[in-house]
Amino acid sequence: MVPDDADARHSGFSGKVRSALFWRSGSQILAQIISWASTLIVIRLLDPSDYGLFAMTQAILSLMQFLNGYGLVSALVQSESLDTHKLRQAFGIMLLLNGALAVVQLCIAPLAADYYDQPLVADMLRVQALVYLATPFISVPEVLMGRSLDFRRPAIVSLVASAAAAAVALTGALSGWGVWTLVWAPITLFWVRGIGYVIATRFLPIPSFDFRGTGGLVAFGAAMLGSQLLWLVQTQADIVIGGRVLQPHELGLYAEALFLTQIVVSKFIPPLNDVAFPAYARMQADTGAIRWSFLRALRLIMLVACPLYFGMAATAEPLVLTLFGEKWRAMTPFVELLALAMPFMTVQVMFPPVCNALGRPGLSTAISMVGAIVMPLSFLVGIQQGAIGLAWAWLLAYPLFTLATVRIAGAPIGLRIIDLLPAIAPGMLCSAAMALIVLGCGSLLPASLAAPVRLAVLVAAGGASFVALLLIFARGTVNDLVRLLVRRQAPGNQT
Repeated sequence: MVPDDADARHSGFSGKVRSALFWRSGSQILAQIISWASTLIVIRLLDPSDYGLFAMTQAILSLMQFLNGYGLVSALVQSESLDTHKLRQAFGIMLLLNGALAVVQLCIAPLAADYYDQPLVADMLRVQALVYLATPFISVPEVLMGRSLDFRRPAIVSLVASAAAAAVALTGALSGWGVWTLVWAPITLFWVRGIGYVIATRFLPIPSFDFRGTGGLVAFGAAMLGSQLLWLVQTQADIVIGGRVLQPHELGLYAEALFLTQIVVSKFIPPLNDVAFPAYARMQADTGAIRWSFLRALRLIMLVACPLYFGMAATAEPLVLTLFGEKWRAMTPFVELLALAMPFMTVQVMFPPVCNALGRPGLSTAISMVGAIVMPLSFLVGIQQGAIGLAWAWLLAYPLFTLATVRIAGAPIGLRIIDLLPAIAPGMLCSAAMALIVLGCGSLLPASLAAPVRLAVLVAAGGASFVALLLIFARGTVNDLVRLLVRRQAPGNQT
């Protein structure tokens, strides 16, 4: 129970969190609409092999970017005080670190090309090194705005950057750039965002290369670095393993199926976690409030995400044909399997911000260590069956990884696996029932029906059935969420 004399303070902080969620999530949705609109056009113009080659370079970029220093600037969010000298030190570290990454990538580009047996990969990686040079101008301004939960200015900049990247992508695809379209669009996104953040925050300090007194900053960043490296291993192992065995065309089908099914968990959950990290950090002394807030957030997210995931699985073929076109039809079985694994990934990725905000990044490291063992081993087994084996590895291994995450990360806030059931059951069960109804409806539709029409009919049937199922079997959950959203009940008001 929150004491009466804390109500006003808590109400003010809750208002900041709601505003941050509005700008961060709202702008992310709008930015993604811009990005997806251009992406769908580009996908129809490019070939799956282009996306396979791009996936190979992304595995290398991810390997390099985990060293880009974001763990260091995350420590600034948690620190009690932030002065100009500390910002100058962080900026100096970021400049040196990311400049070194660009040089290293230039050196390893030929080795990566030899590993994949794709000479073009080397040229792509050399150009993509430009991304690192923009990172210092993005990360430090984000700290300034993130500490104050000011997400309005970065939201506007992100929208401008997304529009610029979309323009470059469309220009490249229509002009016959091929795979280079996928290279230059992200570079544009990073540099426009970096320039925009500098303008928005008027941040351009003289970097300091006197790193005395940064021991705590580096220690926190190093702890997060270990976790990020392990996270990288578990998330990129499929591409690294598959890229060595598969042709670019088949790898492209798998990679884009993974992109499609991870849209919610990779595009919308991170913005929520960006807000959750500083919010949890301010409540770190009250583990009960953190637990309550986490379960409420999880319940809402699962009610939104699960019908999307199960709906993807049930409508995979018309969805792929409508969004991607006929030449991507072979992507259908990948979507069917991967979509069913994503509810577990959604639950799993919500835990690290809690660990980090409590000042216990070691827990995130332990979680990532489990994933770095379970997922690569699963991919090594799955690749024996080709690309479809990688998809099966996701579906069979990720639930086990999620259970391990709950056991490790839930302990500090007194959260057990059984406590999650009331939060995830309504979304999961009603979505599974909805998927069966959609499959039944699909079997009744004529085979000659055009894919967009079939998809529209199935989406309408799925949406109506999901709402009906919720009202019949989970009315209490619906009412609880309505009260949470309408009344904006504070986490501490529970008894």
